[in-house]
Amino acid sequence: MNQKKTFAFPFVVDGSGRIGGSGGDEAIRSRIIQVLFTAAGERVHQPEFGSGLFNLVFEPNNTILLSSVEFTVGQALQRWLSDEILVDLVNVRQEEEIITVEVAYTKRTDLSKQAVRIQFK
Repeated sequence: MNQKKTFAFPFVVDGSGRIGGSGGDEAIRSRIIQVLFTAAGERVHQPEFGSGLFNLVFEPNNTILLSSVEFTVGQALQRWLSDEILVDLVNVRQEEEIITVEVAYTKRTDLSKQAVRIQFK
């Protein structure tokens, strides 16, 4: 199957001076991370791109925040990556000062199940 290749994220230049690329599962994971960690207004030509996850860091840490993060992340991934993945589950957990966001998804190309887990303070 012909896989689409994209720029590596984060952007890199390899030892031979070429721009690094990624494809397949790695590329999808990179795009999920980009959606999660991009704030609205950060991209000039796509000001609505992103999930606003970092904006929630300064909110009170409670069950309402966790539910809000689950909803916001799910909506952002559905909007920006729906041609590549089906979002099966967004789970947000809090353990002391660490918040864990786990996204379970199905790739549209081969219907394989994958997951991405991100932790931050």
